[in-house]
Amino acid sequence: MTKTWFITGTSSGFGRQLTELLLERGNRVAATVRNSVDIADLKARYGDRLWVGNLDVTDAEAISSVVTMAFHDLGRIDFVVSNAGYALFGAAEELGDAQIERQIDTNLLGSIRLARAVIPHLRSQRGGGRIFQISSSVGQAAYPTMGVYAATKWGIEGFFEGTIPEIAAFGIEVTLVEPGASRTNFAGSSADGAPVLDVYDQTGAGDFRRAIQAAGLKMFRGDPRKVAAAIIASSEVHPAPKRLTLGSDAYELVHSALAERLAALQSQKDVAFSTDVDE
Repeated sequence: MTKTWFITGTSSGFGRQLTELLLERGNRVAATVRNSVDIADLKARYGDRLWVGNLDVTDAEAISSVVTMAFHDLGRIDFVVSNAGYALFGAAEELGDAQIERQIDTNLLGSIRLARAVIPHLRSQRGGGRIFQISSSVGQAAYPTMGVYAATKWGIEGFFEGTIPEIAAFGIEVTLVEPGASRTNFAGSSADGAPVLDVYDQTGAGDFRRAIQAAGLKMFRGDPRKVAAAIIASSEVHPAPKRLTLGSDAYELVHSALAERLAALQSQKDVAFSTDVDE
């Protein structure tokens, strides 16, 4: 059965792969990009099944306007994919305030803005719908030089942890997608390069940078088309999984982080309970 999807950030990466696969399978897609030229080839190929909106997710008014137009023009949207974002690399001291603010404005605030814009429309349509939030395995753990990027992913996961029970009664489901490192232009999508400080060469930051350089493509195990296919397959799963971890590296990272966190928590049980009010 044909479904309608709304996807942000469709010029490349997971957004582009999702758009292509969905259109190939006969679905309708409302695709947003900052420059419509980037998906002109898909528009020429698929015509009216591809609705295109120009959107920068840092523009709150534009998000509201584009979302409203998409729901008006298409009548019903079954799935919303909040995908727009980019990666910022650098040790905390290396990054500038403007770089950090732009990262948060795009990845975290942009995702929250989109959710707030689509929820009323999903709530008002029969049967609700599903939001896929593209998070990251780094939303459960973090690597050196990725602290600010991780903060945006931990932040959006926290936002949806609180929002999911608010909107469940309206038939709106949410899946947080946590991919590992995939062979997209993800690493190159950062328009802001941080100057590398020599003092960090013999720290975890330097070790991580060297590991990436040594590993090359081996560091990026994920196939973006397979990731996109897994997201589409998940749309048929009911009830919706709250999290969808994709990639062997993602599984290993998240599993290790959660196991370590749980062990640390359990070791502190007596201390935790000791701080309750005495009855």
